[in-house]
Amino acid sequence: MNGYAGNILRLDLTNRKISTIPTSDYEQWGGGHGIGSAIFFDLVKDKTIGGLDPANVVTLMTSPLCGTIAPAAGGRTEVQGIGIQSYPIGWFTRSNFGGRFSAQLKYAGWDGVVLEGKADEPVWIDIRDDDVQIRNCLALSLWGTGTQDCQQTIWSYVAGNGSYGDWIEPTGKDGGQTTQRPAVVAIGPAGENQTSMGCLMHDAGNSSGQGGFGGVFGSKNLKAISAIGTGSIHIHDPKALMQARLWQKQNYAFNLEGRAWGSHGSFEGAPAPLEMYQMGRRRDPSPPRRPQACVGCHSGCRGRYKDGVANEATCVNSWFYIARKDAKIQRAAADLINEYGLNAYEVAWGLYYLNSLNSSGAFGPDTELDCPLDFDDYGSLEFLEHFFKMISYRNDGRGNPSQFGDGLAGGFVRAAKKWGRLDGDPGAPEDLLNNFFPFWGLPLHYDPRVHPDWGYGSLLGDRDINEHCLVSLRRGRPEDVARIYTDKMVPFEGDERMLDYADDNMYSERIAKLVSWHRYYTRFYKQSLLFCDSRWPDMYNPHRPDNVGSTGEAEPKFLKAVTGKEITFLEGIELGKKIWNLDHAIWTLQGRHRDMVHFSDSMYNNPTGLTGGPSGGVLTIKDGKWGLLEGSRHLDRERVEDFKTLFYDLQGWDAASGFPRRSTLAGMGLAYVADELEAQGKLGA
Repeated sequence: MNGYAGNILRLDLTNRKISTIPTSDYEQWGGGHGIGSAIFFDLVKDKTIGGLDPANVVTLMTSPLCGTIAPAAGGRTEVQGIGIQSYPIGWFTRSNFGGRFSAQLKYAGWDGVVLEGKADEPVWIDIRDDDVQIRNCLALSLWGTGTQDCQQTIWSYVAGNGSYGDWIEPTGKDGGQTTQRPAVVAIGPAGENQTSMGCLMHDAGNSSGQGGFGGVFGSKNLKAISAIGTGSIHIHDPKALMQARLWQKQNYAFNLEGRAWGSHGSFEGAPAPLEMYQMGRRRDPSPPRRPQACVGCHSGCRGRYKDGVANEATCVNSWFYIARKDAKIQRAAADLINEYGLNAYEVAWGLYYLNSLNSSGAFGPDTELDCPLDFDDYGSLEFLEHFFKMISYRNDGRGNPSQFGDGLAGGFVRAAKKWGRLDGDPGAPEDLLNNFFPFWGLPLHYDPRVHPDWGYGSLLGDRDINEHCLVSLRRGRPEDVARIYTDKMVPFEGDERMLDYADDNMYSERIAKLVSWHRYYTRFYKQSLLFCDSRWPDMYNPHRPDNVGSTGEAEPKFLKAVTGKEITFLEGIELGKKIWNLDHAIWTLQGRHRDMVHFSDSMYNNPTGLTGGPSGGVLTIKDGKWGLLEGSRHLDRERVEDFKTLFYDLQGWDAASGFPRRSTLAGMGLAYVADELEAQGKLGA
């Protein structure tokens, strides 16, 4: 199997049973997310269980491109299972992280890991080639440690305390050798105590944040998974793979003679380092640093610092503590949140929300909300660690019981529900939380009132999509951007108004097609083949005279070189549609109905500006010319309902309920999925 290791590791933690699943049984799904969804569907008989139920199956999957030199596709790992972050239902969901874990897993001979059950005491998984052990944490005192301490202890245990570059034999059986150290994914105190904001952490700054999978690991008594391999990946045509990478570089890459740094997306920014994602941005002093990249990546968007503080911190992890008093505190905060293993995006909005409650007088000795935090110290590192301890240990941050800390550990939306502050609660006050958490109890990213494609994709899915394919439309001539993007959006290509975000178009079938294409592309190319979100797709490329990027040609080219499979770009989109329909069927079995699918009231009642900030700069046609949309707006509740009907019809789902139809599923080879839906009374008319 070119590109694949050939086997998936199956671990029954309850019975400490180790077995394998042939990758060939699921190869039709491509890799990553597709395989993870298919395995979950097969193994989880009752889809209505919660994320903390031992019967929840969690998968960590690679792709055939992982561990290769396919640019920005060699280092990511897809995580799936029933999460504990979303509200009111913990949806079957996904997350992923970069680094080197997927590569080491494949070098060890495994395309993924399937986790079932719950260990009777805290354990960690030790993978050394085909030698796999479920080990107790007690021997190494791992339970109770932070994520970095845990990883360092495992490195020493598996590889010894020699210098980097030393050769080791991981299995100690006169087998293969490597100069590498284990790639470890671990949870911190937040995960151990099953908080909904608990993350999986790998190396210094690679995290799987959304979904609360750190808490899910904690519920399974699983502290960490360590992987080290001495094998290799068989490539169908190594020469073609090298030529494809050189072709991408020569024709589409950043010109070193050009700008100092570029805008978000694909091959449009600086290759190393990507300045906009670096800790210690230009306005903040920081020590000397060098770029650091995931396995096989051309970009190096992360930094390693001379003083070792905030290594690999990027994006929200590098700025989440907005109130920090100086840059040194923010850099230390990045390490601190990673050590506790907490979701930086929810923490960022949650801190802002709590501060607003404090400013409004909601906290205090004479109020119902007995908050242990001292907001006079807001902005200090001590305040932040106190806050992290409250969430991670479910107490007052000083070891004493606290309903406030325990409530926050379930997430800010669940806490607000307990406090009677959610939209729809009797007597609920006008509360900023409803503006910060617009769907499924998840924090705001790109505003649905500005970017309806982002909002619809998140609302109709399971999580904030965090897929940046369509958020950088303001960087070229609008008419060129609209043409180039939509020409690549097979099978909906050719209608430039799919990128018109005007009020009279944002509820239209055109936008329904745009959202559909985005769901299909990302489900296969980004989440199954695991092309990095920060670097792909390459749509509009400012480094070419015609500005036309490589997407549509590049992705199949890399896949063919690695696997030998002739898959057209459209066939990949169609497989993404199949994966999207399988996921939707799982959500339906979990209890989803059309009537549940709505934004928070704030999205309908409160307008927001359409320019400025990361959410600004969407396209529109005015007086026959393309330009940027201006002004402000809110969502129209009735027209969102009209859009949902258009979208369900386009998917082939029942518009009244949102349930999948048998004919739709059977046409994709998913008749067995329709059978289960019918047995549960969840099949669309």
